[in-house]
Amino acid sequence: MYNFEFYNPVRIVFGKGTIKELSRLIDRSLKVMIAYGGGSIKNNGVHEQVMKALEGYDIVEFSGIEANPQYSTCMKAVDVIKREKVDFVLSVGGGSVLDAVKFISAAVNFDGEPWNILTSGAKIQSAMPFGCVLTLPATGSEMNMNAVISRDETGEKLAFGNPNVYPKFSILDPETTFSLPVRQISNGVVDAFAHTMEQYMTYDVNAPIQDRYAEALLMTLIEEGPKALENPKDYDVRANIMWAATMALNHLNSVGVPQDWATHMIGHELTALYGIDHARTLAIVMPAVWKHQRKEKGAKLARYARRVWGVDTHDDEKAIDLAIEKTIAFFKQMQVPVSLKDVDLTPADCSKAVKQLENRKVKLGEHGKITFKEVEQILEIAA
Repeated sequence: MYNFEFYNPVRIVFGKGTIKELSRLIDRSLKVMIAYGGGSIKNNGVHEQVMKALEGYDIVEFSGIEANPQYSTCMKAVDVIKREKVDFVLSVGGGSVLDAVKFISAAVNFDGEPWNILTSGAKIQSAMPFGCVLTLPATGSEMNMNAVISRDETGEKLAFGNPNVYPKFSILDPETTFSLPVRQISNGVVDAFAHTMEQYMTYDVNAPIQDRYAEALLMTLIEEGPKALENPKDYDVRANIMWAATMALNHLNSVGVPQDWATHMIGHELTALYGIDHARTLAIVMPAVWKHQRKEKGAKLARYARRVWGVDTHDDEKAIDLAIEKTIAFFKQMQVPVSLKDVDLTPADCSKAVKQLENRKVKLGEHGKITFKEVEQILEIAA
């Protein structure tokens, strides 16, 4: 196991009826901006619960944050915060809204062009305080310091992370997820699954606690994901998925072990350029990465096959084949595409995505050996 330092200050308030705790978590003297997306929180009753909990507070609302939050939208929110002299931001929605709020909170007092936070890793000295009411479990953003922001005019989707943008608290009420459409349920489960895998499917460094922790998350998502599609209002199922998605990316299972975010980096390009749902790009790309990196990931793939899927064979090559096959079958069960063909793309169509990775001189994978040339090969496999 590698040396590591772990820090996570986020207060989690989990369970039924917990939105009412907002009045305990936010000081009444603060002016609050409630940030949300397209308005679904007004249809499912979440907005009403939030407003009731914050009755008597000085409130400003900001809506219209996209599923892939746009830089231009975030900067509009920054303008509102400065004009209205807001003290605290409350994200109400899924990970996309929260990612936007993280960037907004960092951009408010940033000295310089805020886009540099994403393009050049400009240092964030401070951020506005913010909290979260989560309505879509997927990204794990509610318990980490990471965010992803898009910019359509440049075709970019870029990530940043900074300890200043941990939420002060996150309220997780599984009942807020009951009204999610099937597509978002599927995407959320697959996203959490991929987050776990990017921290697990590398090579062994004798870190059994991290491995077993990741395997428990994977098994839970495999068991509970299909149940959520069958019965979206099963509280216990939704609670297990919500907590699994949070724990998948609070960095507890990434400490002391190598990571590989190649699938995410390739997937971000496909989302930015072609508008494919983030989770769906992951389901398309991940099995292709494993096939391409079969030798490098072979031992972990075989372990995954045996521990998570119960594959009973002493033949590592057969176990690896079954690990990939069973993962693809799970993605299909979750009703997401598993190839470029499924989203009407070819490897040739993805040349711009490869070019963007080439321009950034990226070296992906746990060994830093996946360049744009290997990405081309991976996309051929994903066809």
